[in-house]
Parts: sequence; structure tokens; C-alpha cells
Amino acid sequence: MSKETADKVINKDTGETVTEETAEDISEMEEAVEEAAEDAAAEKVEITDGDAPEEEKAEEGTGKKSWSEKKAEKKAQKADKEKEALKAKVEELEDKTKRQLAEFENFRNRTEKEKAQSFDRGAVSVLEKLLPVVDNFERGFAAVEEEDKDDAFVVGMDKIYRQLMDELDKMGVKPIEAVGKEFDPAFHNAVMQTESDEYESGFVAQELLKGYTYHDTVIRHSMVSVVQ
Repeated sequence: MSKETADKVINKDTGETVTEETAEDISEMEEAVEEAAEDAAAEKVEITDGDAPEEEKAEEGTGKKSWSEKKAEKKAQKADKEKEALKAKVEELEDKTKRQLAEFENFRNRTEKEKAQSFDRGAVSVLEKLLPVVDNFERGFAAVEEEDKDDAFVVGMDKIYRQLMDELDKMGVKPIEAVGKEFDPAFHNAVMQTESDEYESGFVAQELLKGYTYHDTVIRHSMVSVVQ
């Protein structure tokens, strides 16, 4: 191959055969173009990421929002969204707290009610055992002769009986009125029927066993005789 042929190269863009010197010039021009393109791209990025003063100047007097104003508006919108999200979270927590407090209040009321009911059941159980003692006191006094009513023993028993009845009254235990009252199955238990000139039909003529209530709840019905 001759020296002249060796010094020639083929241009890859045009397909023409050129000398090495020409190829070097073309390469240098291409590098310069690439550097200029890179510088232009870098300058564009800098303007976009920065304060864009030239863009602001171009938009002054046109009625359009400047770049910085748009940026501030977006930041304000983001802050408003975060504020709304926080407000919604606070409201959710407040609602949850109110519901928990309401549930706790209901639980406390239910517990207090169950406790009171449990106490009442225990009290009724004790009272049901005490009432026969009261009955025996009354039967004993009914059997005392008139001349023996001033006896010291009878007087002492009467005081004990009255003290017992006072304590029961303080607890809420009340005797049920029966004689002369119209028969009421909620309070009276009719065990027999009788004739009476004193009371009308359907009224209680005689009380065979006294009944009692505890806080308006019947713990023992009165056993009565009802006029036919």
C-alpha cells in the first residue's frame, strides 16, 4: 500500500475518503459541538433549579404568576393539605377518646348497678331468715295475757322487738298493709275466703301472716283472707 493511500481515512458520517489531518479537524469540531451542548444543558438545569430571574423578568407586567410565586403557592397548598390531614387525625383521636370515655362510663354504671343488685340479693336473703323471728315475737306478744303485759320480761322483749323493727325500717323494710285494703295479687296471697259485714267483696278481711317489702320490692306476700 502506498503512503498516500495510508494517509487517507474514510469519514464515517459522509462515507467520503479524507486525509488524516482533515479527520482530526472534524473530530475536534465534533468535540467542540458536544461540549457546547453539555454547557447549554447545564445552564438550562441551573436556571430551572434556581430562582429563574430571567423568567420572572419576562413574566413581569403580563399578569401571569412568576416562577417564585408558583413555587410559593405550591408550598402553601402542600402546607394546607398537611394541616387538613393533621386536623382530620386530631378529630379522629378526639372521637375515639369520647367513645372510650362513654364506654367506660357505661361500664362503671353497669358495674355499680350489678353491685347494688348483688347487695340487694344478699340483703333479701338475710331478711327472709329474720322475718320468721319477727313473726315469733308477734305470736309471743299475742299470747301474753292482759295482766302480764307490764311484766318486766314482757316489757324487755317488747323493747327488743321494737329495736329490731326500727333497724329493719331504716334498712327499707316496710310491712304491707292488708286488712281493709282491696285484694292486690302483687302484695297479697289469698289463702281463704270469708264472709264479712264490715268489708265489701274483694277486700281483705283478715291477715294471717304479715308481708313485707324491701325498697318497694316484695320479699314476702301477705297471707290473707278475702271477703267473698
